Formats: sequence, C-alpha cells, structure tokens
Amino acid sequence: MGATLQRRGSGGISIYIARHLQTLFYALGQLSLKPFSTLMMVAVIGIALAMPAGLHVLLKNVQQVLAGWDGAAQLSLFLQHDVKESQALALAQKLRTRDGIASVDYISRDQAMAEFKRLSGFGEALKALEDNPLPPVLVVHPTLALQGPELLKQLREELAAEQAVEIAQLDMQWIKRLYALMDIGKRGVWILAAMFALGVLLVVGNTIRLAIQNKRDEIVIIKLIGGTDTFIRRPFLYSGFWYGLLGGMIALLMIESALLFLSGEVNNLAILYSSEFRLATVDLATAGALLLGGLLLGLGGSWLAVGRHLRSIEPT
Repeated sequence: MGATLQRRGSGGISIYIARHLQTLFYALGQLSLKPFSTLMMVAVIGIALAMPAGLHVLLKNVQQVLAGWDGAAQLSLFLQHDVKESQALALAQKLRTRDGIASVDYISRDQAMAEFKRLSGFGEALKALEDNPLPPVLVVHPTLALQGPELLKQLREELAAEQAVEIAQLDMQWIKRLYALMDIGKRGVWILAAMFALGVLLVVGNTIRLAIQNKRDEIVIIKLIGGTDTFIRRPFLYSGFWYGLLGGMIALLMIESALLFLSGEVNNLAILYSSEFRLATVDLATAGALLLGGLLLGLGGSWLAVGRHLRSIEPT
C-alpha cells in the first residue's frame, strides 16, 4: 500500500511538472506567432532594464579607474626639525612594513629646500637664510584598500602619534567630495532601477491585459466547461515570464554591445596615460541579477494584470 501511494505521489508530481512545462512552451509558441509585436515588447523591456544595469556597470568601471589613479590619497608626515636622516630613514622603513601602506618616499631637508626654491620663485632671497628651516618629510602612499575617508583619517591619527612626527597632513576635502559623488551615483542607479522596474511592470501588465481581452470569449467558454482560474491564469503568467526573461537577455546584449563599442577608444586613452586599464564587462553576478530581475518583473506584471482582469470575466 505504501509503495502504491509513493508511486502515485511521484506520478502526480511528474504530471504537475509536465503540465507546467507544456504551458511554458505553449506560451513561448504563442509569442512566436506574433514575432514583430513580441520583439517590440521585449525590446522596450530590454531598454528599461539596460539603463540602470548599464549605469551600474559604468559606475564599477569608474571606481576601478579611481582606485588605480596615480593621484590617490597620500599623507605627508612633517618630521621634527632635529630628527636626523638616519632616524627618518629608519621610520620610513618601519612604515613600509606596516599593513595598509603601499610605499613611503623620503624627502630630505635639502631636497625640500631645492624643490621650494624651484616652485616658489624666491630662490635668490632664500640664499640669505643661514639655516634650512624646512623639516624632512615622509610621503606615505596608502594601499587601495585604505582609500576610504574614514580609514585614511584613522591612519593619519595613528601616524601622527609617532614620536618623530610633528605634523601629519592629509587633504581630506577632495576625498570626501569624490566619495560623496560616488554615493550619489549609486543612489541614482537605485532610483533609476526602481523607476524603470515600475515601468516594466506597467508595460507587461498592460500587454497581458490586452491579451486577456482578446481571449475573452475563449476564457468564458473554458469557464463554462469547468476550467478553473488557475488553469486559465497559467499561460498568461508564463507569457510574462518569457517577456521578462527575453527582455533581460536583450538588456544584457545591449550592455555588452555598448561596452564592446567603447572598449577600443577606452583602450587607446589608457595607452596614452600609460595605464593597463580595461573596461570591465558584465560579471556573472550582475548578469544573473539582470536576468532574474527581468523574469520576476515579467511574472509580477502578468500576475497583477491577470489577478485584476480575470475575475471580471464570468459566464452570463
């Protein structure tokens, strides 16, 4: 008896899956009967999905450029005036072994004076000085992992506590502005994504509504012979599924095509700046999120439309 029930249960599951697969490909076949309108529909969905996803990929590329930019943040450690060169070099070597520091450049008092003379234009006047008033300087270059404003501020405070350091200087203003702009960009992507997602829901919902109205007589007949709302709803839901999935594929194709179109010029620009930067394409996580998002939006739009309009169709 138990074996019989188990076979029946597994058979019921197989039939359930088979029916869904049959409806899934039936919906795809119905869409293929109207290739032009289907193409226009998935193109609209693809454009709506490609806009925020493309901006997200572009923002990731901008972050990559800024992370490798030679003008990344650096700290200037002005040492005590009486610090000897051997002590300054020892401190520089100590800092080079510290986590979070990529490199340390040492500028002696004589080098600092020579650069000041060259840049200030007061070379002749400075010759009247009996002693060199400039201190030795250590220029600290943090690693890319420490380019955030808070991390840099914490590093500056720790280095300022060194006994040989008189002043630890970090220009935080441009760093804060840069990261503020990046945060605005990220929020802008989310706002655009929400707006275009709402647009996809409305477009899919309206398309499914029209499909329901076109099959109104067929739906009435199915209900007269005992067809349930679940049975009637299924093909429309899978139509939304295909709209969303195909729209996601179109969006992915559009983004990759745009990146391919831009890659040549970007590579040429990188060569001019002696950079090895290359445009990052859509990674697997972004591609999966794009396809899944399109699929869910297609299903959501069709579910809303079917749930609202199917109840209004009843045999009279």
